Amino acid sequence: MSAASIPSPLWAKPNRCGVIAALDTPDPARAMGWAAAVAPHVGLVKVGLELFCAAGPAVVQQIGQHRPVFLDLKFHDIPNTVAGAVRSVCAHPPAMLTLHGGGGGAMIEAARRAAEDSAGAQRPAILAVTVLTSFSAAGLAETGVSGGPAQQVLRLARLALSAGADGLVCSPHEVSRLRDAFGDAPLLVVPGVRPAGSDAGDQARVATPEETAAAGADWLVIGRPITASADPAAAAARIAATL
Repeated sequence: MSAASIPSPLWAKPNRCGVIAALDTPDPARAMGWAAAVAPHVGLVKVGLELFCAAGPAVVQQIGQHRPVFLDLKFHDIPNTVAGAVRSVCAHPPAMLTLHGGGGGAMIEAARRAAEDSAGAQRPAILAVTVLTSFSAAGLAETGVSGGPAQQVLRLARLALSAGADGLVCSPHEVSRLRDAFGDAPLLVVPGVRPAGSDAGDQARVATPEETAAAGADWLVIGRPITASADPAAAAARIAATL
């Protein structure tokens, strides 16, 4: 499926939990190789800041030749600036894009309007990042946020969804709480997923693919357990087979 044939954003609500392979590298050739290898086993591939900054916007279309792109740039700025950034990326276009829920309702509304004005029915799904998976309660407290990650995730989720976000990015630890609070409608995209026995790396709030899927996630974002494997295609296939 090419990027040009992406249907409306809610196409990404799968019948069962799927895998997004994170192509975190500054090398576009390596990213293209990974994308080609894992394409039979995943639903989307992630282009994040590292690859986007190294290769530029064209990489979204290039990678999209293999699988639709989850563009994870986490926009966070004044509403006018974020709207302009959304209009720019809609020229390519990704299947889903992220912005920080902490940017506020006006910013999220501006992003949604910009996506609709630029791409219409073919617009990317707008996903609000709640609390990064690297944050613990102590890390949040350093930034002046009290109450811990779960409380902050629910606060930002409510704000984002009321402002027009199609879904949320959260850690595995908050998936069931979000389903209880908001039902099946929001798209839940979940990083911080690690197969049993994998190194958690810099992630603070993690769970296995099976646990995260059972909690109600729609998409699991998995990077190093796939791309650091000697055989990324086989690693992706093994993870997909558990869901």
